[in-house]
Amino acid sequence: MKPVGWRPLAVLLFLVPLAVQAAPAADVTPQSVKGVLLELDRLVEQTLKRTGVPGMAIAVVCQDQVIHLKGFGVREVGKEARVDTDTVFQLASLSKPMASTVLAVLVGEGLIDWDDRVIDHDPGFRLANPFVTREVTLRDLLCHRSGLPDHAGDLLEDLGYERAEVLRRLRFVKPENRFRSQFAYTNFGYTEAGVAGARAAGTAWEDLAADKLLRPLGMKSSSFRFADYAAAENQARLHVRVGGEWFARYTRQPDAQSPAGGASSSVRDLARWLRLHLAGGQFEGKQVIAAKALAETHRPQIISHPPEDSATDRAGFYGLGWNVNYQADGRVRLGHSGAFDLGAATAVTLLPAERLGIVVLTNAAPIGVPEAISASFLDLVLKGKIENDWLEVFRPTFVAIAKPAYGTVTDDTKPPVPKLPPLPSETYLGTYRNDYFGNLEVVEQDGALFLRIGPKRHSFALRHRDRDVFVYQPEGEMAGGPSGVTFWVGPGRKAARVVVENLDIQGQGTFTRPPTTK
Repeated sequence: MKPVGWRPLAVLLFLVPLAVQAAPAADVTPQSVKGVLLELDRLVEQTLKRTGVPGMAIAVVCQDQVIHLKGFGVREVGKEARVDTDTVFQLASLSKPMASTVLAVLVGEGLIDWDDRVIDHDPGFRLANPFVTREVTLRDLLCHRSGLPDHAGDLLEDLGYERAEVLRRLRFVKPENRFRSQFAYTNFGYTEAGVAGARAAGTAWEDLAADKLLRPLGMKSSSFRFADYAAAENQARLHVRVGGEWFARYTRQPDAQSPAGGASSSVRDLARWLRLHLAGGQFEGKQVIAAKALAETHRPQIISHPPEDSATDRAGFYGLGWNVNYQADGRVRLGHSGAFDLGAATAVTLLPAERLGIVVLTNAAPIGVPEAISASFLDLVLKGKIENDWLEVFRPTFVAIAKPAYGTVTDDTKPPVPKLPPLPSETYLGTYRNDYFGNLEVVEQDGALFLRIGPKRHSFALRHRDRDVFVYQPEGEMAGGPSGVTFWVGPGRKAARVVVENLDIQGQGTFTRPPTTK
């Protein structure tokens, strides 16, 4: 997922289809859905061949029946192990509607309420604005209207900070929008809601999710702990595309944002979760979640996608962990996409009135495949044919998302200018402070400069660009290409501060050298 200025994948599934709708379809039945499965499978095989995506798994549910479970492709490029219906995938942000399902159990039990203040369950939680700290509720965090800027905290996770420290440092984040008036997708705001709910229950988030959702539904391959995914024998590896080819190159450890992006599961397990939602909280004859509490997660809470033309376009909404949209024929559509740029893409779609749902999991970085398969499936069921090349429709959006939200310092498209040599290394060496990101050190090793940052003081080589401007390559989910590191030199030829471009997306990337004491 990308920083501010990027459309979060959470709403992607609904951006394009809103403009292309058909008249109401005939009744959706298990039989009618089964009639499209052959063509759906054929499309999946064609899509894997067309894109090179290594593997995919699909579950389709209709009227409390599991209509289709199937795996396609391989778990890891270059190996023979096939994806099957029990292969465990990392879900990324598909974790969010699962997490709100867990919290709905607590609401139904009367242990929490959606409108509980966060500080009533987690008294140490703080945001920059004291009023917002006092008033922000679980509902506000779960629908991304807390006033935190887009993806606040994600860069801290990339630097190696664990969950408690990321949440503590949110108090240093400058508010970017007005409280409760603007949607800004925030993984760690969402995570705090899960943490606060778990505190109310007197347990850890991962145990709460297992006790209240995963075990009651028999989701034996599912977990909100990375260690469980890592230990799974039948595991789909993450893949990224380099030079047109897919490679299993990275590991994504998302425990810090577990409620927002740390779940893993199989399509067999997720089919059970789909049945729960489509049956109003019932599963195999038992009311697992109070229907009213679960239904609240499906209700629009804030506009997430304002219409470009209010006379002709429809708005998109966000509920509590779900996108909520209304099609031209009045049909309600719920869903969520998830993605790790390090190698996972997922999507879930529900039509509650038809009691129809599909979940698509892939083991490749996001290029629109789960969204395209989901949209094509709905075309087949509701219209009798696939009306668009959805992969091509979604392609420009994903191309735009793939561009980093920084890079002006390293923009080689600008006209060349004479380059100046750096000042002596002593100019730049030292420790610089930043409340949000922590200390940054610049050290010299074997004649070269290195930047050290994060709780583990991870070291990055600095490459000189022009006078007091250097470049380094960030790492992690939010990393794109090289980032500029600009020193501001004060009197005495000592750098007084340094601005790290990729950390400055929200204006908080300035590190200041503390004054010397005599």
